[in-house]
Amino acid sequence: MEWWNTVNPGVPAALVTAVLLGIIHGLVPDEHTWPITFSYAVGSYSTRGGLRAGLLFSLTFTLQRAIACELAWLGLSHWMQSEQLNQILLIPIGLLMAVGGWLMQRRRHAHGKLASAMARLTSRMPALHGFIAGWGVGAFAMILYSTLAPAMPSIWWGWLPGALFGLGTALIQGAAGAIFGNLAASQQLSPADMEELGLVTASRTLSWGGVAYALAGIAGLTNPALAHWEVSTGLRITGMTHLDLPIIIAILTVAGIGLFTFVSKLQQLRRRP
Repeated sequence: MEWWNTVNPGVPAALVTAVLLGIIHGLVPDEHTWPITFSYAVGSYSTRGGLRAGLLFSLTFTLQRAIACELAWLGLSHWMQSEQLNQILLIPIGLLMAVGGWLMQRRRHAHGKLASAMARLTSRMPALHGFIAGWGVGAFAMILYSTLAPAMPSIWWGWLPGALFGLGTALIQGAAGAIFGNLAASQQLSPADMEELGLVTASRTLSWGGVAYALAGIAGLTNPALAHWEVSTGLRITGMTHLDLPIIIAILTVAGIGLFTFVSKLQQLRRRP
């Protein structure tokens, strides 16, 4: 039993449901959200930069969901519901994360104009992540495409559930980005050490997480049983009833690699004379 009954909703109920599901989606640790927001927010080592990273990712994600919902209203969403689509998308998502990690590492050792150019490039990467990752299909997307978008009264409003869903996600991810950015900025380090802490944490999280996602996508395509492997949580919350491999990787990426790197690097920096 789910929190909301989304069978044949009216327009007001569909729009409210879209926002609430977006908020829950922002809280769920999947490959579309937390690893990317955490990495780029910590890599910005500032509250404002973290907020920007979270919002930039979420707003391009919002654009994608609005487009996808319009396609769903037109009856063109069947190709987005392919069982192999998520596995295929894990590969470019993982590669983009790995490239982002490499850019963070290069930025750490760059100087002058090159460092400025690398900073501009990495600051724009979350936008690309958000748009591509949004095409993945899970429980939230299925509700949007099969129920909420078709509930809209005309072609002019088919996009609205996706936009509201994305904005609900943006509320959470923007706040999370600001918190993660502040986490690095509040450690009372010198500017150089603060930059090193943020970039090392971000580069390792993106690099290792990206490799894990790309390999998971390849494994899911070659062995379909892995694509459907999941663990029941016993929770009656949309999107959290089961943990599949991408969600488990997301949790391990942020909690395992990201936070472990952050804490160990922070201790190392504080031991410096």
